[in-house]
Amino acid sequence: MEGLILRPAGLEDIPRMAELYDLAREAMRASGTDQWQDGYPNAGTAAEDIERHIAWVAELEGRVVATAAVYAGHEPTYDAIYDGRWRTDCAEYGIIHRIAVDPAAKRRGVGSLVMDLCAELARKSGLPSARCDTHEGNLAMRRALERNGYVYRGRIRLASGAWRVAYERIL
Repeated sequence: MEGLILRPAGLEDIPRMAELYDLAREAMRASGTDQWQDGYPNAGTAAEDIERHIAWVAELEGRVVATAAVYAGHEPTYDAIYDGRWRTDCAEYGIIHRIAVDPAAKRRGVGSLVMDLCAELARKSGLPSARCDTHEGNLAMRRALERNGYVYRGRIRLASGAWRVAYERIL
């Protein structure tokens, strides 16, 4: 998308990242999804992601319109998958967490750009796939994942005990 810049997030981005999380939380609440309704993610989460060098933001015309944690590595909650299986049997893969897109920027390719970044990071690391999970009721995210080549693979259980639907994109 013309004018869209994807870059690592810095400490100066934390207030906007927290605002994007709040906007996403409101949208999920309005759709009847209870995902993120406990105050997570928040500014502290953004700071942790920046410290770990996994936080990214997308800018459009000089304004941050999206954020996500994107990295190549291992997600312990993906070790066990229920009612399905991963297509790749590997210790590391691309991972996307905490995508939040400004409602004013939706349907402009921002989410797709973040998902492509994850695939590119995984490819550059020599990894065969990218993985993501979301709340079963987060239909907007599920549709976005499917539009971007992610395929439903089963369910995973978070450390909190909550269930999520798991997706994988073969690279």
